[in-house]
Amino acid sequence: PAAQDRTTFPFRCKGLCRAVFWVVAERRSRSWGRRGWQHANRSPLPLPRCSVDNRVTRVAWLNRSSILYAGNDKWCLDPRVVLLANTKTQYSIQIHDVDVYDEGPYTCSVQTDNHPKTSRVHLIVQVSPKITEISSDISINEGGNVSLTCIATGRPDPTITWRHISPKAVGFISEDEYLEITGITREQSGEYECSASNDVAAPVVQRVKVTVNYPPYISDAKSTGVPVGQKGILLCEASAVPSADFQWYKDDKREDEYLEITGITREQSGEYECSASNDVAAPVVQRVKVTVNCE
Repeated sequence: PAAQDRTTFPFRCKGLCRAVFWVVAERRSRSWGRRGWQHANRSPLPLPRCSVDNRVTRVAWLNRSSILYAGNDKWCLDPRVVLLANTKTQYSIQIHDVDVYDEGPYTCSVQTDNHPKTSRVHLIVQVSPKITEISSDISINEGGNVSLTCIATGRPDPTITWRHISPKAVGFISEDEYLEITGITREQSGEYECSASNDVAAPVVQRVKVTVNYPPYISDAKSTGVPVGQKGILLCEASAVPSADFQWYKDDKREDEYLEITGITREQSGEYECSASNDVAAPVVQRVKVTVNCE
């Protein structure tokens, strides 16, 4: 596990009790009490205490069936497990850099003159969310189908939410690892944000850029009356993704994409065609009439 998913957790044996507790790698935690979920704003959480006194002859900490410490003697090989205290009133151990593999039952066993006593706790490790897989940026023609994927890990399992980052988009559009868009339109282009959250730490977010390609739409093609001998400019504008390439034609003869006529003559009057094209579809054409005015 990553370094940010680790913390230090003390085990203290101060009394006979049973409990389930949570260890949280980052901010905020939850513990399970007799009445249900209980929130705690600190980490790590303290363990229930298990006291010892002068009647105690032997003490030990166990994880499942493995002995961690017996008195002052360390039985486990894990260097993260250390003895904190072995006094007349307290017997406690500590685990550094807690990770998910430390999850499970822990038992403090106390032997008195009369009979043995045990204190049991169950460690549940929480891990902040982490996005492990997300779709790459995608380019698609208008009308196609889009499938976006966002996979995240964490404990408890994180909730995945997709949101379209757009001035026209309102709120969340999906609460699933997979976002399916059928027959995508140009208005649905832009960035899509995946958020993974599980209340252990702040949500993590990543974005995918979706580019929707569509053929040119000529929005403006015009010319005004031009006096003989003056400069005439033909304007052609189009909306398209990717950007359109423009060409002007007169009498099926190709002109420059930006047509500027200096010293215009009457012979240059007539109909001109603006052709706008990109890789999505066939070129679109619009005609413009040029009138040369005699002075």
